[in-house]
Amino acid sequence: MTSFEASPVTGAERWIGQPLDRRDGPAKTTGTARYSAEYPFDDLAYAALVCAAITRGRITSIDTAAASALPGVLAVITHQNAPKMKETGAQDVDRGVFTASATSVPYLNIDEIHWNGQPVAVVVAETADIARDAASLVQVTYDEWPAVVDFVAELGNARKQPENSLLSQHADNGDAEAALAAAPIAVDLRFTTSPLHHNAIELHATTAVWLGDRLTVYEGTQNMSLLRSHLAEKFDVDPNGVRVISQFVGGAFGGKTLAWPGTVLTVLAARVTQRPVKLMLTREDVYRTVGGRTVSSQRLALGAEADGTLTSLIHTSITAKGSVGGYPEQVCSCSRSLYASPNLLLRQDIVQLDRLTNTIMRAPGEAIGTFSIESAIDELAHRLRHDPIELRMRNEPKVNPADETPFSHRRIRETYALGAERFGWADRTPEPGSMRDGHHLVGMGVATAFHPAWQFPAELTIRIAADGSVLVRCGFHEMGMGGATAYAQATADLLGVAYDAVTVEYGDSELPPGPGAGGSGQTASVMASLINACDELKRSVHATAQRDPASPLQGTDYDAVQARAGGLFRGSIGGRYETILERAGIPEIDVRVGSDGQPGGDTGTWVKAAAGAQFCEVRVDPDTMEVRIARWVGAFDIGTVLNLKTASSQLRGGIVWGIGLALTEATLVDPRNGRIMNPSLAEYHVPVHADVPPIEVHILDDPDPTMPLGVLGCGEVGITGAAAAVANAIHHATGKRVTDLPITIDKLL
Repeated sequence: MTSFEASPVTGAERWIGQPLDRRDGPAKTTGTARYSAEYPFDDLAYAALVCAAITRGRITSIDTAAASALPGVLAVITHQNAPKMKETGAQDVDRGVFTASATSVPYLNIDEIHWNGQPVAVVVAETADIARDAASLVQVTYDEWPAVVDFVAELGNARKQPENSLLSQHADNGDAEAALAAAPIAVDLRFTTSPLHHNAIELHATTAVWLGDRLTVYEGTQNMSLLRSHLAEKFDVDPNGVRVISQFVGGAFGGKTLAWPGTVLTVLAARVTQRPVKLMLTREDVYRTVGGRTVSSQRLALGAEADGTLTSLIHTSITAKGSVGGYPEQVCSCSRSLYASPNLLLRQDIVQLDRLTNTIMRAPGEAIGTFSIESAIDELAHRLRHDPIELRMRNEPKVNPADETPFSHRRIRETYALGAERFGWADRTPEPGSMRDGHHLVGMGVATAFHPAWQFPAELTIRIAADGSVLVRCGFHEMGMGGATAYAQATADLLGVAYDAVTVEYGDSELPPGPGAGGSGQTASVMASLINACDELKRSVHATAQRDPASPLQGTDYDAVQARAGGLFRGSIGGRYETILERAGIPEIDVRVGSDGQPGGDTGTWVKAAAGAQFCEVRVDPDTMEVRIARWVGAFDIGTVLNLKTASSQLRGGIVWGIGLALTEATLVDPRNGRIMNPSLAEYHVPVHADVPPIEVHILDDPDPTMPLGVLGCGEVGITGAAAAVANAIHHATGKRVTDLPITIDKLL
């Protein structure tokens, strides 16, 4: 694509790739960064939710007298007195319906209950404590109905999942079942993974302010544009009158992509009370009203020749969706691309449950799908007595196995070579239980990381002033990735200016609409527009210079100027932007551009993906079977590295979450009534500092020629393969193959 051919400035002042500190670091560490619950307003009121204690049924009575009588209570809003809002269907990716609506439930406009935890009232009061106290006084009685909540019991009712318009999932090449039956050696395993919940440091919070029909919402969202459109539709106002401000997001990982009940009900409460209203969910509220990762049941079968060449690969999955919405996870998607096999069967099924809808969670589908295929490959290597890395390399495909689409860029061999050297893989003895460190069993495991590279539409403006300063404005999202820092680095190189001369504005829906922060696609999406914008800006400056007979650029053409070392600022040209603009009497030049990138980018032309190799070493106490991860090495290919420090941090964060997926995290759901039994960090165990070993991250920094500036994305690839690396290391230490996550002590005893 010609718009991606612009070359960054090379030489001593190349900013791209440098490990610069994040620009928002000082604000966050000193407490001056303002999150969605920290905006002060005169006359600010506070809200609290009342959640249903049943799973399916109808409200027969709701007694709000005690709550309303509490001093300081401003309103108790229920289905009996809530203003009518417009009904909106849930996001349906299968049918190409992309909205911010998390569920199809018209909150507080009906008396019907669809899941255990659905809000049935919102209390508004002068203080947060009063609101929560009053919420505890609301008494609700129900007519309870039968509910379908037991995933295991419903497996027999699974139906084929429709093809996901974001990413192909099914495949049926050759006769995989017959090839499996005929294979000299075969592995046929069942895998299960638990439901999971996001646990961002910043709880979901909304501050809503109405001024007539104009609405301003302060929200830690991952998609301002979708949220703005959804709220405008829900409250029947002009979208141009809705502003969403999301300057900082204290963690999200997919959980803040959609509009959950708390957001909608805060806006409703502000409209009812005609006061600014703030609602910060409690940790338990997050579990009750915000979806997480689906439960899954998977089959992974491999057939191979005696030399390890695959003859059959079968990956099937069953996941759950809520009866009122849910995200279809691409559990089998990585199996389309990882290993060459002439016979390939991929199928994803779903069951519908009366539970809160599942949603996007870091590497949705890929995180749990890679656990299965990478564990099965390890098991095949064990049975063949082959080195697990050698077996993977033997089956490394030349084109995408599912459809023979070429890879745009594939460096898995290189990541394994780098990771094996840094990890010391050659010191591993192959037999399970053969390595010890004093009393402890030692295990080493590997797995492949893989995540597709996506692009989405993005717009931005860029302005250069006569003094040489540059302003980039785009409504992208900052959730801790360091986006503003990386874009400033890229802008500096693309224009040939100093890094400190570039200012980046973001986090406001009134800016040119940026992409949602998801699918590891925000950076590439914004970068496509940034390259075009810098290119157009330089053309504008050059055209201005051509109108000046004394300009040092007079008589040159644009391409010749662009190709010179140092860009338009320095080098043999002898002129500077500030000279050109000042001579022309122009204080500044600005341009606005957009890119029309679609999910998946050039899907059908290329398979694009970030990839890597995960290396894990564990220590296992043979008496108690307690597992401790001793060290970790990850080697990754994420295309161009814009900022080595922030990219490494992103990858480490994914690995840490992969450790949690493998060993500690599980949302426990009562199979009798669908109620979450551990809705707190006291009972839902995320990895803490003592659980996380030293993590080495190594990155190839090899651009993908088909992506903007060669960027593939790094936010999610770090979690893929991580759970399998842990499971494979545990198998090497103990000889026990655990196929159910999380791997708790009881599964090893």
